[in-house]
Amino acid sequence: MATYSFLQEIAHRPFPLPQGPWIMRQSWRNLLFAHWAVPVEALRELIPASLEIDTFDGYGWIGVVPFSMNDVCPRYVPPLPWISNFLELNVRTYVRKNGIPGVYFFSLDCSNPLAVYAARHFFHLPYFDAVMSLQHIGSDVVYKSVRQRTGETFEAIYCAEGAQIESGKDSIEHFLTERYCLYTANPGGKLFRGVIHHVPWTLQKANAEIRTNTMVPSPLRKICDSTPQLLHFSKSIDTVEWYLSPAD
Repeated sequence: MATYSFLQEIAHRPFPLPQGPWIMRQSWRNLLFAHWAVPVEALRELIPASLEIDTFDGYGWIGVVPFSMNDVCPRYVPPLPWISNFLELNVRTYVRKNGIPGVYFFSLDCSNPLAVYAARHFFHLPYFDAVMSLQHIGSDVVYKSVRQRTGETFEAIYCAEGAQIESGKDSIEHFLTERYCLYTANPGGKLFRGVIHHVPWTLQKANAEIRTNTMVPSPLRKICDSTPQLLHFSKSIDTVEWYLSPAD
């Protein structure tokens, strides 16, 4: 479980912590960051017009990120193993609003139906029920996710490769991972920001065999059908989250 001493480490943040108390804690483990560069115009119609598409080297970026969620629970509530630990996979891109960089999710697949319900109804996030598995075979992570009803699938074997990466502020690693909020819209189109906090990411290069990936939005699947340009791995990170606030 997290000790939350990291709440005192704030110098790396691009904007201040919210005034109110955090409401949720989570530990993320065995993360693969698979990224593809995509033309900005290919993203524009898929993202709310009020959000600016964030770019690096002139491109937008699509990320597919499988991992496990552990000790997920509200503040002051102890984790419950049969509820607080599950698998998740998100498909994302990178945006800005009023100069604040963040993540915009196209989808989030999850093995916990309760988490899917709560995220959809209280956080306006595009969560989907999925049948998911994660196995450790030696140093490899064997990961599979199949979305219920519609069948979108991600299947991969991945592992860390090499020493820790030094991700300076002008690096692609910093651009892709050091993001401390998400943006989402409710059914009426009102834009919200959800703030998160954690220490800077500890990243390594990753080696991955992506066997199946039909997770990205259909207009982008041809672009993302190739080997990712970038692969990174992170063993674990502890986080806390705040409730949504209006972003407009």
